Amino acid sequence: MAESWTNSSTAADLLVAVDRTAAVALHRQIESAIRDGIRTGRLPLGASLPPTRTLATDLGVSRGIVVEAYQQLVAEGYLSSRPGGYTRVAAGPAAPRSAPPVESSPPVRIDFGYGRADVAHFPRAAWLRSLRRVLTVAPNDRFGYSSGRGVPELLLALPDYLNRVRGAAATPATTVVTNGFAQGIALVIQVLAARGARRIAVEDPSPDDDARAHAHAAGLEVVGVPVGADGVDVTALAAASADALVVTPSHQWPTGGVLPAAARAAVLGWAHANDAVVVEDDYDAEYRYDRAPVGALQGLGPERVIYAGTTSKTLAPGLRLGWLVAPPALVDDLAAAKQAADRGSSALDQLAFADFLAHGEFDRHLRRMRPVYRRRRDALLAALAAHLPEFRPAGVAAGLHLVAWLPPGLDEDTVVAAGLRSGVGVHGVGPYRLAPGPPGLIFGYATLDPPAIDEGLGLLAAAL
Repeated sequence: MAESWTNSSTAADLLVAVDRTAAVALHRQIESAIRDGIRTGRLPLGASLPPTRTLATDLGVSRGIVVEAYQQLVAEGYLSSRPGGYTRVAAGPAAPRSAPPVESSPPVRIDFGYGRADVAHFPRAAWLRSLRRVLTVAPNDRFGYSSGRGVPELLLALPDYLNRVRGAAATPATTVVTNGFAQGIALVIQVLAARGARRIAVEDPSPDDDARAHAHAAGLEVVGVPVGADGVDVTALAAASADALVVTPSHQWPTGGVLPAAARAAVLGWAHANDAVVVEDDYDAEYRYDRAPVGALQGLGPERVIYAGTTSKTLAPGLRLGWLVAPPALVDDLAAAKQAADRGSSALDQLAFADFLAHGEFDRHLRRMRPVYRRRRDALLAALAAHLPEFRPAGVAAGLHLVAWLPPGLDEDTVVAAGLRSGVGVHGVGPYRLAPGPPGLIFGYATLDPPAIDEGLGLLAAAL
């Protein structure tokens, strides 16, 4: 579609300027600026130029000078003009030729994507009530620049929730509000690197786009610690020389292992012995189905553990709300880094979430969602047993996904490709490993209803 101009367009829109002290005539300067814009593609084919009177007024020259420039460019073929109409760009790069058709897989119709909540269940009415309340009663100064820690209301409500539900040892003085986990881990790595950290240990497998990516960007060496059925292998950890460990003890990502009490004590012992920091990603901890909730590791060692949480899997990732609970020795540096990064997270969203917590709406929302996700988890287990019984599910007791280990002779790429040919999206564990390991697939179920889950597994089985 051609770009159009209004009477408010200015010479700045064309990047046209005139220099009255130059030896070049004014109309030549205008010609040159427009000609260059067309040649570089900045003024695309079909774009309308401002009327001569408008451009002349903006440049502070007579209309005749602009008319002369336009006429010259029309004569050269760069512009076209007709009486009573716009002057338009008549030359420019040819439209790219369409690429020859290539054979492709059908679009993904049933996607077992992971790492997402079902945002269709976002509690809009309850959130709106919280927004209305805080807009009515919040002090005016809450809408100014906040500290790097967060608004006072959330710094009170959030530790109360974490201590009650997750067994944390949080206080307003040790809490920092962030824009989700991604920013939280970025701030942690930034602060640790500034304090002299040189090596960070991560679970293997683990996500490659959060801790690992930020550590590499900060110049830190990343080492992997193998994961077993119950989470990180503490025997292998003992041999790791690192300044920090990023761990998901309550629901290992992606295998779903839960770190037992003895292993948790071993992790904290390793941190004390090595003067290291443990970063606890409390991934999917709110959704447990077949066993009692497991408390946060931070509650056992608040002087060594940085606890990281988020609303991305419980409410919606679009809220961009997360938090860190840090040892007193680190919290000031984290708050300063947050302040320098963006001057603080949205005050309105923080206030609304504080009210949402204080009125028990967060607890009610989680109670509503647990049976929804459990039914989908059960449907996935049933579909695997019916269609792909040789796949071995693991990590099924909690979260929004499970891992299915593949039988001998079947590799991840083969299954992923077969799924795509059938319009089914599945994802391998391999891309998240630092060292080779057994092949497996990650099946997310949070956004799929039971009939779609069964259909997807049936299509995948038929394609293999």
